Amino acid sequence: MSNHAMVSRVENERELVLERTFNAPRELVFKMFKEAEHLKQWWGPRGWEVPVCTVDFRPGGVWHYCMKCADRSQGDFFGMESWGKGVYKEIIEPEKIVYTDYFSDKEGNNNDSMPETVVTMEFIDVGGKTKLISRSEYVSGEALKTVMDMGMLQGITETWDRLNEQVELQK
Repeated sequence: MSNHAMVSRVENERELVLERTFNAPRELVFKMFKEAEHLKQWWGPRGWEVPVCTVDFRPGGVWHYCMKCADRSQGDFFGMESWGKGVYKEIIEPEKIVYTDYFSDKEGNNNDSMPETVVTMEFIDVGGKTKLISRSEYVSGEALKTVMDMGMLQGITETWDRLNEQVELQK
């Protein structure tokens, strides 16, 4: 396995920890999460695009986005929209971003039938490369299992692959 593959583990039954090293400086990888025009290029699984993305990058600010499936080969998913919203809790540039992640509608109202998640992302400088550690804390082990059963891990793997491709283009 190459050292750039994503590693995942579950801690305390309800916390999903993901790690991956990107061959790019920390400031660049951080910037990819900070600016809407960058997020639009890579956020979401393969075959999905981001027609709407607004970012108010400050504690208390909101990141609101829509992912839409543009890949006909994905069958029933084609044309489907998925709205999400993050509310930033803590930002330490370029080291750390903490936000609460919600499923939402296009007006930005939270979908309370889906669990919210607290996401902590750490950007660690490793000799000019960047180790990204993402911790997603779910309300329960059951909530984590629900999203895992939805295929979330594959989605995140593809998303981070796309992030890696964008970082390579920007270097």
